[in-house]
Amino acid sequence: MRPQNPSDDSRWSDLDRPPLNAAALRRGLIREGGLYRDIDVVQRTGSTNSDLAALAAAGDAGEGAVLVAEEQTAGRGRLDRSWTAPPRSGLFFSVLLKPAEVPVARWGWLPLLTGVAVATGLARAAGVDTALKWPNDLLVTVGGEERKAGGILAERAGEDGVVIGVGINVTLRADELPVPQAGSLALAGAVGTDRDPLLRAILRSLEEWYGRWREALGDPAASGLQEMYTAGCATLGRTVRAELPGDRSVTGEAVALDGDGRLIIATDNGVQEPVGAGDIVHLRPA
Repeated sequence: MRPQNPSDDSRWSDLDRPPLNAAALRRGLIREGGLYRDIDVVQRTGSTNSDLAALAAAGDAGEGAVLVAEEQTAGRGRLDRSWTAPPRSGLFFSVLLKPAEVPVARWGWLPLLTGVAVATGLARAAGVDTALKWPNDLLVTVGGEERKAGGILAERAGEDGVVIGVGINVTLRADELPVPQAGSLALAGAVGTDRDPLLRAILRSLEEWYGRWREALGDPAASGLQEMYTAGCATLGRTVRAELPGDRSVTGEAVALDGDGRLIIATDNGVQEPVGAGDIVHLRPA
């Protein structure tokens, strides 16, 4: 075997970032009666969300299909922001969910549910404290500063499905950060950055929380989801600015989540305004 040039675009071009083991992931996660039916790992794609939504539309993917990419070249966050990272430096994956028994009005909890699942999975497998910034950012602490290490994007897939996309910076180094406000699990002092056990822990946690939520017919209180998200949400108790559609903004204290997963902001004029969509800026520490 010839030595690998570090610049080679190959599975082993960065020995600190070994490839995921698709066969081991399938053995560890696919079981009779479980959520996951198919787990595919691709070397490179534009967006796992777009690919999985297309497979679902063509009838080639059912609930519990998981698509993982070693590298995303056109990954998307909310508001169509781009999300790129070096190959094998993170976890970039999407899951197709079809919660038929849950009223569609409660499907807005799915990205929040995913945030809880990711945070609890990472706490177990990486030993790093991950906070949730409403509605879908994953925060870690690097050098005493709050940094974004991941995000979640939920998109409808036909009439009966939702594709949940997750991107997490795992081994991203300081000189690889796309912006100064970014972070990674490694920079936050994670005790483990092997992506195989991290992904297994996250997907098992997602299966557990999704099962609870479905059994409760999507009720966020009965399933414990609302309480758990509130406990892990770094946005609550902060002074925030919500940048809303139509160039409108609301500033005040984020005081609660309502039953629809909306952020309740108490403004200076005494109004409590529910925010269901928008960009949240933390203006002061909790």
